[in-house]
Amino acid sequence: MSSAPEGMRRVLGLAGSLRRGSYNRRLLDAAVELAPAPLVVVPYDDAVALPLFDEDLEGPEGGPEAVQRLRRAVAGADALLIATPEYNQSLPGGLKNMLDWLSRPAPDEVLEGKPVSVIGASTGPWGTRLAQSSLRQVLHATGAHVLPGPALYLREAARMFDAAGHLVDEATRERLRTVLASLAGWLRLH
Repeated sequence: MSSAPEGMRRVLGLAGSLRRGSYNRRLLDAAVELAPAPLVVVPYDDAVALPLFDEDLEGPEGGPEAVQRLRRAVAGADALLIATPEYNQSLPGGLKNMLDWLSRPAPDEVLEGKPVSVIGASTGPWGTRLAQSSLRQVLHATGAHVLPGPALYLREAARMFDAAGHLVDEATRERLRTVLASLAGWLRLH
């Protein structure tokens, strides 16, 4: 069930970095601004509250309250937009932890069949190709429906944002618009 206005499609944005001012969070903020109708992008801001995945904490409700809030947010979204940095040539542990909690069946499957688009930003010269590849593999294992393309592997992210955190590189803004338009089409197929 979506909480977006009538006819609109709610896309939950998940940042792979837990740092509030991260470039991936800024990329999600740009997606909020650039999302075409009928998409409404809503970043999730409480990932830092998630405990490390532990089956002993799971229980029939699906885990502690922080986990239940995340699961409700994902269940209530029409799609996910995940922005990941690249840590040591892979996805960050915080994002993997989030997906481990979300992949559990109790009380309901929330990732299976969920349309997902993957983007990412890195300060390094190589972008986030390896992290996104790892992330796609994990999402495939959960049964999520991952948009195959187009890709956005933002490198040297510090040059792409101004001091206030706004995405100012016009070529990147256009690539993000293209990803979001493709996600809107992906939603129509699912």
